[in-house]
Parts: sequence; structure tokens; C-alpha cells
Amino acid sequence: MPTAEQIATFPDDTPPPGASPWVAGGPSPMVAVVDADPAWASWFARLEATVRGALGLRVLGLDHIGSTSVPGLAAKPVVDIDLVVADPDDEDGYVPALEAVGFVLWVREPWWEGHRLLRHPDPACNLHVFGPDSSGPWRDRVFRDWLRSDTADRDRYAATKREASAAAVGAGEHAMQYNARKQDVIREIHARAFAAAGLPVG
Repeated sequence: MPTAEQIATFPDDTPPPGASPWVAGGPSPMVAVVDADPAWASWFARLEATVRGALGLRVLGLDHIGSTSVPGLAAKPVVDIDLVVADPDDEDGYVPALEAVGFVLWVREPWWEGHRLLRHPDPACNLHVFGPDSSGPWRDRVFRDWLRSDTADRDRYAATKREASAAAVGAGEHAMQYNARKQDVIREIHARAFAAAGLPVG
């Protein structure tokens, strides 16, 4: 398990010189934010069953995270899921089984807590793979749970997302650029979430 300090710290995900995270394609062009859809919970339930059916006991953790996991929050219609496995670098232990049920390995970032990203087309999903000592899934759950409980920050984040989406669509940007437009507000909300969880801030 990561320490409290590791959970409350954002690790650098910059690729080493000459390295690329992209295995297939590149950043998603989908940046349009839509109203919250109650169906997203059922999308997650279907995807959870698919992943657990494919991997069985290799699943050490599986959580619906991101904006589609927060009732009432506007989002891009893509379910984000954190999957914890024993060793994300051991791709043979989980990637072929996930590919057999429709996932595609899209991103490989061993320099960032071993992170891998697999995409699924229907329901649309970004499956983030981490190891048991990774801080990412903990940080994602803290942020999710705070937004579920704090109406003011949920509303502020929704407004920020809509503004970032409109600007990104207008500029023809991709998802990474859309995410960058939200980053300052995300970090501010994280600080309040960390404090509420008893984690170090600043």
C-alpha cells in the first residue's frame, strides 16, 4: 500500500527521452461533455462483469472512477475504471484475456507507476491498470468520493469541464489538451479532498 504522502502527491508522468506511451493510435479526439446519464452505472456493471469474467482472481481491485462515477456530474460518455493486478508489467498475465473480450491495449507507461490503459468500444471505457502499491487508484477514489459528497465542488467541476470542452472543441483539440485545461481546478479540488481524508496537503 502506498503511504499517505504518496497518495497526496502527483507523480510525474512525462515519458523518458525517446519514449512514447502510445501502443495503438494516440490521444482521443472525444472532448465533448454531455449531461449526466444514469445509464453509466449500468455500463460499469457490464464492464465489471466482463473484466472479472476474463481475469478471475487476477483482479485485486476494480473501481468505477472518474466523472461517470459521480451521480449528476456532466462527463464525456466514457467509463473510467481502475484495475489493480499483481504486476502491471506482466502484460501476458492479463492483456490477452482482456483483448479476447474486446479491449485494446492503448497506452503503456511503466515509468508512471506501471500504468497501462486499455480501451473498450461498447460500452466506451478507459481501463487503467495499476499495481497494488500504486497511489493512482487511491487518489482517484478520494477525488471521486469527495465529488459525490460536496455539491459546491461538484458544481464547480461540472462548470469547468463544460468550459474546457467548449474551448477544446472550438480549437480542434484532443483529450490530453482538454484535460490540461481542467488541471488547475482539479488540483484545487484534490487539495480539499485530501484534507477531508486526513492526507497531507501541499
